[in-house]
Amino acid sequence: MQGKVILITGGAKRVGAATCRRLHAQGANLAVHYRASEKDARALQAELNQVRAGSVALMQGDLLDIAGLPHLIGETVNHFGKLDALINNASSFFPTPMEEITEKMWDDLIGSNLKAPLFLAQAAAPQLRKQRGCIVNIVDIHAEWPLKRYVIYNSAKGGLAALTRSLALELAPEIRVNGISPGPIMWPENGEWADEISRQHIIDRTLLKRMGEPDDIARTVTFLIADAPYITGQIIAVDGGRSVNL
Repeated sequence: MQGKVILITGGAKRVGAATCRRLHAQGANLAVHYRASEKDARALQAELNQVRAGSVALMQGDLLDIAGLPHLIGETVNHFGKLDALINNASSFFPTPMEEITEKMWDDLIGSNLKAPLFLAQAAAPQLRKQRGCIVNIVDIHAEWPLKRYVIYNSAKGGLAALTRSLALELAPEIRVNGISPGPIMWPENGEWADEISRQHIIDRTLLKRMGEPDDIARTVTFLIADAPYITGQIIAVDGGRSVNL
């Protein structure tokens, strides 16, 4: 991992920030993308640059602006001189009951979870080929086991799972492409599943009978980038066994 340059979308908070901290601790230089979380992004940058000066750059952008995505890649390469890995972590998440679905909801959820990862991969591919690099997509166990009232989100993550395998085929042999499907790692910020009964039901259906930690995802990302040279086209469930017991 030493000296690798990694671009991570949605890296300022939550699982993204945990991933940044672990990758940075292993010696990586980071381009941390954020949309609106400037305060969190700047705090994370200051924290990590205090450990190793100049090792973290911030990239602000709206992933729904497809025309601006090549600029994120260009900024990263201009700043660090190369790109070794792309982590498609950013995600919109909110319920879309069938009777309430709108085109705006579709554009938001499909845009952040599926469309942006595709066009970021397209823009990054020439740079990743030079480094024989990799892409890691953060999928979701609900790509295969849909979550009720989340029709569009489920569909978007299902598409991302298919995109992961398709890109592995298209970009081989120079670029590896894999995915990670988190289970119960952190409760959503929007208050869904806020009641203790719902949360306990989810944990009870998890074979390890507990929540995971953001660092569980971060460790798996690190593995796929640094220690998995013969793995591509795969999606690893990091869910405490919940997908076995849905």
